[in-house]
Amino acid sequence: MFEILIFTAAGVGALFITGYAVHMFVGGLVSTETENQLIFIVCGLTACAIAYMAWDVVQRRSGRK
Repeated sequence: MFEILIFTAAGVGALFITGYAVHMFVGGLVSTETENQLIFIVCGLTACAIAYMAWDVVQRRSGRK
């Protein structure tokens, strides 16, 4: 249970930083709509990567791998 809280806090922080980084890279260079789409896509991919890493840690700790 405690792991879930840690993974959630770290994941939310990572997604916030990722979204802000995309905003800093493309903000002002493209339209707002395009920027929002890029943020959504990159944060979605990052969320998938975070979920996979959390799943892998849980699997390894439970001894299933």
